[in-house]
Amino acid sequence: MDVSTVLYETQDGVATLTLNLPHKLNPIALDLQRELAAALARVRDDRSVRAVILTGAGRAFCVGAELGSMKGSDTGGQSLGNASAQWMRELSHPIIEGLRSMPVPVLCAVNGAAAGAGVGIALACDVVIAAKSAYFYLPFLPKLGIVPDLGCTWAIPRLVGPARALGMALLDERVGADMAVQWGLIWASFEDDLLLLEAQKIAQRLARLPAHAVVEARRALEASSRHTLPEQLHYESERQRELIDRPEFAEGVAAFLQKRAPVFPAR
Repeated sequence: MDVSTVLYETQDGVATLTLNLPHKLNPIALDLQRELAAALARVRDDRSVRAVILTGAGRAFCVGAELGSMKGSDTGGQSLGNASAQWMRELSHPIIEGLRSMPVPVLCAVNGAAAGAGVGIALACDVVIAAKSAYFYLPFLPKLGIVPDLGCTWAIPRLVGPARALGMALLDERVGADMAVQWGLIWASFEDDLLLLEAQKIAQRLARLPAHAVVEARRALEASSRHTLPEQLHYESERQRELIDRPEFAEGVAAFLQKRAPVFPAR
């Protein structure tokens, strides 16, 4: 019987997507990428979903490319490099861009090793937490002579600065979960046996946000990286011009005055 490489389940408005090749440590095999893309599309289409948890089955989150199978892959007569670039453009890049543009917040619960492209997938999510035993590792240059990919060179310098990003790329060292928190690479770390419980708690908090909150937050923070302070102040005032007139703001004010939690509708 075929087993899905990505498990999908929903509960209380939260969709949990689990990478499910545990015996191989969840490499980004082509089938897994196709199923993950389909799962993300399913979230987009299901307006009852208000938050997503992305995690891995077994003792790893995702160890990146399945190197053992690459040499024997059908490249359609192309070089392996050309075929790999095509697979990345057609399969991998839409996953990263899809995570960064999801209409709901995405929480990544890194349950174990995140290596290579697995780091890029994790950091494409909005909030990242990790088990204490988890680590982040970039073997691309020191082990393979290739550059970090799937957005690693975009996300990591923005999170931890160029010095630590370059150190991660060159020094062939694992960054443990606690150090990742100290650096600002991820949000928090938890004892291994509590990770999924904590993920559910955080996901429920995210699910209660106004439906447009995550999109607005992403756009505002991304805009700040290309704006001067006066430009960003202008951006903020222009967004407030629109957002203050929305019903979500009215509900937030009413809840504040009535000393209760706000209740925002689903998307």
